[in-house]
Amino acid sequence: MSQRAIPAVWMRGGTSKGLFFHAHDLPPDPAERDALLLRALGSPDPFGTQIDGVGGATSSTSKVVVIAPSDRDDCNVDYRFGHVAIDAPVIDWSGNCGNLTAAVGPFAIDSGLVPATEPVTRVRIWQANLGKRIEAMVPVTGGRAHVQGEFVMDGVAFPGAAIDLQFTDAGGEARGGVLPTGRPVDVLEVPALGAIEVTLVHAGNVAVFVRAADLDLTAAETPAELAADADRLARLNQLRDYATVALGLADSPEDAARRRPATPKIHLVGPPVGHRLRTGRELTADDIDLCARALSMGRPHHAYPGTSAVATGVAAALPGSVVHDLATGSPAARRIGHAAGVMSVGAELDCRDGVWTAPAVSLQRSARCLMAGDVFIPVG
Repeated sequence: MSQRAIPAVWMRGGTSKGLFFHAHDLPPDPAERDALLLRALGSPDPFGTQIDGVGGATSSTSKVVVIAPSDRDDCNVDYRFGHVAIDAPVIDWSGNCGNLTAAVGPFAIDSGLVPATEPVTRVRIWQANLGKRIEAMVPVTGGRAHVQGEFVMDGVAFPGAAIDLQFTDAGGEARGGVLPTGRPVDVLEVPALGAIEVTLVHAGNVAVFVRAADLDLTAAETPAELAADADRLARLNQLRDYATVALGLADSPEDAARRRPATPKIHLVGPPVGHRLRTGRELTADDIDLCARALSMGRPHHAYPGTSAVATGVAAALPGSVVHDLATGSPAARRIGHAAGVMSVGAELDCRDGVWTAPAVSLQRSARCLMAGDVFIPVG
């Protein structure tokens, strides 16, 4: 049996890692492409390790990105993101990864898709999954993306160079609306929970927000504490699946769990409270404007997804939402207390004719190339 070598780059973006490809190096047929990408990462793996692939066996490290030059006049590159299930033969192409978005600009610059301009290069990105524009301001030195700096990201061990991201017209609806149901609060009937209030937002990705207190939680729990209660995780994931149906994104809760595991994500939110992180660091209530915890692919996220920050910033600024009623601080720089520390997000909202839109949402991330070469796929 021989192996096929395919050029690839392993990149960190924010608190995620993913395998990046040029579109022209992959098969044009979606089924053949997905089979190849699954094998590259080592999925499906019933042991949950992805040991026979390069995937990292966590939600944050089982991801693929496909980049191509854009035909659009207002964008430099087209960016497609796939969230790879670990134990199932599924790649969810339904949403974006806000963290890996930070790595798209450096990849495009270093591979020659976008000419480098010092000291900062603007990379205009078309997020093909969602049909949205994103702008990345990437620091550049010597014609390549600059990676060293003093910018500290909670959830990443080493400092790096800050990349400014702006998500333009972040609302997901045809008119740019961020409320898919038109309501700041919906009540869902979920077998394991009964009637429960949620806020459904489409900004960055589709997102579900629920008050942690309604589940006897604080949204200040560590990932290990959340993961320790399997029954509670099952109830949260059932809520996510029912919300997916309510959003019209799946025919049934079972369909949502099987076909669309990555989006929407579910988020626990609570008021700012002091608490200890798993690293031993103490956060005070004055350090943050909101406590939030996210589940990704059914498991507690080790930090906070970038698109979740986008949706959280928007939801916190929406009058009447379950997030707005808990958050303090300014929409221009909302400080989210998450599982690994704190991150800030700025959200600009507008309301016309009763439709709330998000013209711009901004955050900072860092990114760098970790390895470049070929990934090998068994063939024959």
